[in-house]
Amino acid sequence: MFSGEKKPPILLRCSSSLLLFLSAACLIFWFPSSPDTLIQRQHDHHIQHHDPPHVNQTRNQNTNNNSKNAEVLITPTKPSVTVPTCNQKVSVYVYTLPAKFNFELLHNCHDLNFRTDMCPHVANSGLGQPLPTMGPTLATNNSSSWFATNQFAAEMIFHARLLNHPCRTYDPARATLFYVPYYGGLHVSSKFRERNLTARDELDVSLVDYLQSQSTWQKHNGKDHFIALGRIVRDFTSSWLGAGRLLKLAGVENMSVLIIERNPFIGSNQHGIPYPSYFHPSTWQEMSTWQTKMRETHRRHLFSFIGAKRRKASIRNEFIKQCGESTRCMLLNCRGSNEEARKCQEPSEVLKVMSESVFCLQAPGDSFTRRSTFDSVLAGCIPVFFSPHTAYSQYQWYLPEERSEYSMYIDQRNKARKRIEEALLKIPSEKVRMMREKIIGLIPSLTYANPNASDFGFEDAVDVALASLTKQVKKFVD
Repeated sequence: MFSGEKKPPILLRCSSSLLLFLSAACLIFWFPSSPDTLIQRQHDHHIQHHDPPHVNQTRNQNTNNNSKNAEVLITPTKPSVTVPTCNQKVSVYVYTLPAKFNFELLHNCHDLNFRTDMCPHVANSGLGQPLPTMGPTLATNNSSSWFATNQFAAEMIFHARLLNHPCRTYDPARATLFYVPYYGGLHVSSKFRERNLTARDELDVSLVDYLQSQSTWQKHNGKDHFIALGRIVRDFTSSWLGAGRLLKLAGVENMSVLIIERNPFIGSNQHGIPYPSYFHPSTWQEMSTWQTKMRETHRRHLFSFIGAKRRKASIRNEFIKQCGESTRCMLLNCRGSNEEARKCQEPSEVLKVMSESVFCLQAPGDSFTRRSTFDSVLAGCIPVFFSPHTAYSQYQWYLPEERSEYSMYIDQRNKARKRIEEALLKIPSEKVRMMREKIIGLIPSLTYANPNASDFGFEDAVDVALASLTKQVKKFVD
């Protein structure tokens, strides 16, 4: 009917659509899903994958820009950005372990900790429950970046990040690193009251047996393998009732162990990773907006302390006394069940105190380290340490070698600890400004980005660990 004439546009569109459909059908028929792809789909169903976002290399400075874009960007500090894809030296293979070693543990989330119902905390791949608001002092237009993250959730977040990481490979022959996604911290905390030592250690032993049967392990005897743990080293090595012995097992001693608190004396295969805080951005714009806010915030307190008395850390009692007697200190006493103590459980209240303080006292508590250290960095508050093992000997991959660039150190055995305010007042204001700027610059590398993000334009805590670990492992396998 239309021979020798132009076809109507509608038929052209139909013809094109039919051609595309047939082409797609042929591709599906000839290139079915590989076994690795099917495993990936089964293993990653709870992680939302994204295509790498497009980031403009230059930004239009015209004040008439679309108002929606203006709401997203609040004067970012970087005029341009090159979005990283993957460090070319890093290629990580993620084991698809039997579910009993990770996801199956979450089915009993009510019993993962005898003190805390962990069900709200294991939600959202370990980020926990979203925080709808951070209060007027800390408010930004990035409310979706904030979560009530549990301090022991690092192993889950690490796993979720690597499932969606651009450096992940599904070909073990190409891998430089092998990640073992065992939720050992959640497991050991569920066994703290277990008196049957065989039952306590059964899952740990089963993991080692499984790994040692794998050809990928046998190639280098596990020296290119690593595990991430969300509890402190004492929980995996001590003789106290309830603690496990995962890190004492022969196979695990060959692996690299990423852990929120390492043994600073004998933990040669242990490497400190940050405690997770509450901020998990998906883009560099969100990160940059927060950094700008922390630079501009008014800090009306010289120093602050957030914490409670500890029987094994008498220095805390001294801090509480000094802070309570000073007009330049803000004290948030976490002891008891009154309104002030309840504020210690509210991320917005904790970060409000820190963001209004120049210095934040970081005293050891039940162990050397504190999640509060990372909260203070997030808030742009210069940490004051009293033990080298609270941070300096723990997080060497993350912190500058020169400690005075970003922190104040007062030896807890020194008499200066009795006159903290006097010691802090002696620091020149220009030095304080430089220290704060250094701290704010550290925020990205000490933050765990949202696991659903991809190519977000800055290196987070996971990226730093992978790059450092690759250098470390190379020494063992070359």
